[in-house]
Amino acid sequence: MNPYQGQPRYLHNIGFNNAAPQSFGNPMPMPGLPTMGYPAPQPGYPNTGSGYPQAGGYPNQGQQVYPQTPSSYPSQGYPNTAQSYSPAQGYPSAQSGYPQSQSAYPQSHSAYPQTQSAYPQTQSAYPQTQSAYPQSQSHQSPAGYPQQGHQSNQYQGYPPTRQTHQAYSTSSPVHSVPKSKPTVVPVNPFDPREDAAVLRKAMKGFGTDEKAIIQVLTRRSNEQRLRIAFEFKTLYGKDLISDLKSETSGKFEDLIVALMTPLPQFYAKELHDATAGIGTDEDVLIEVMCTMSNHEIIVIKQAYTAIYGTLLEDDLRGDTSGNFKRLMTSLSMGNRSEDFHVDQGRAREDARSLLQAGELRLGTDESVFNAVLCSRSFPQLAAIFQEYQFLTGHDIDDAIKSEFSGDLEKALRAIVKVVRNKPLFFAERLHKSMKGLGTNDRQLIRIMVTRCEVDLGDIADMFQSKYGESLQSWIEGDCSGHYKKCLLGLLGLY
Repeated sequence: MNPYQGQPRYLHNIGFNNAAPQSFGNPMPMPGLPTMGYPAPQPGYPNTGSGYPQAGGYPNQGQQVYPQTPSSYPSQGYPNTAQSYSPAQGYPSAQSGYPQSQSAYPQSHSAYPQTQSAYPQTQSAYPQTQSAYPQSQSHQSPAGYPQQGHQSNQYQGYPPTRQTHQAYSTSSPVHSVPKSKPTVVPVNPFDPREDAAVLRKAMKGFGTDEKAIIQVLTRRSNEQRLRIAFEFKTLYGKDLISDLKSETSGKFEDLIVALMTPLPQFYAKELHDATAGIGTDEDVLIEVMCTMSNHEIIVIKQAYTAIYGTLLEDDLRGDTSGNFKRLMTSLSMGNRSEDFHVDQGRAREDARSLLQAGELRLGTDESVFNAVLCSRSFPQLAAIFQEYQFLTGHDIDDAIKSEFSGDLEKALRAIVKVVRNKPLFFAERLHKSMKGLGTNDRQLIRIMVTRCEVDLGDIADMFQSKYGESLQSWIEGDCSGHYKKCLLGLLGLY
């Protein structure tokens, strides 16, 4: 069974990463809607002062807001005939028909009862308003609706109420989503001056206490390490990174320097080294550009320009070619939709467009794949891939393998994998870095350092699940010395 097929996992960690390290400037993780990277609330949604959207806000303008569907809305048989709705009038307007109360609606931001997926399915009685109503905050049924325990076949227009645990859900049901598991979290209480003194003592005099260095640096977040470096220079008038480099060597030194580098600058350096000189490391470009959120890409671009004086987009275009260059350019814009809700009808249209641009024609229209995979939100892409499976009977990953080749194929497949299961994507990258003779230490260090504050615990679980061996055992078998101990420290095992 393909582990990438089925319902997407870790949707909270896709698109906009609400648990991104603090070095990216994100606020502390908060429940509900993140505070940056999303468009302002549009009219018709809660907290905007209007209960229902105007008639013009629906997809089919000029039609009645609540379509007449006698087959789905029975004209009689409601529990209280005095409160039933006349089929000749449809639903009453927002100004009348509901019992008066403080908020006009009983303890809910929406007049509709909460459903399993928050957005009615396409088979429901609201075919033209499936994405117009956000999720209800209460599972209490408004007056005039049948209660859940009295539901019968004649009330097919009203799905049973059910409390959900998602702030924003998709049109297709998505079951409980586990939280990501970082292996490095900010220590609390935190005393940067005390940590600076510990590091100073570890490097002072003859010899070096590598154990003390590892235990301090692998148990602090990236932001806390930078504060320790600031206090170190304040107290002792010396640069902490320079001292660490003089006391360490080899891959251990590379790992320590990576830990002490702000994440945006670290990503910028990785991208610059991948394009500088002779040849291009396309794997690095794919790994970074296909997995970052809009906010992260923008911050990385700013760091890149500040360090190297050039635009990341220009360097990517100058070092790549063909359709792969166009894909990298689109991703470098950082303009992917980051909407949480899914438009099932649009997903079906996009799936047909991908089918017509690929398998149903001679040759391939790469621009259609580029436009869809670089602009749609990750939850929307998951729905598109599902619709593609319904239309063709096979997975879109198989279609990409048959229609594309080379770096473009790897990049498009990477996007599909990240949409469905980001931790599994990085688990495969870690396995590849240590498989066979030799070790791709740069790739190993990059993933361990950048994911330890996000989802390295999930990545380790996926590694164990797919390969039947623990990530710890592979690191112990492929690395040695203080380098191995420091990697295990990032896993929380040293």
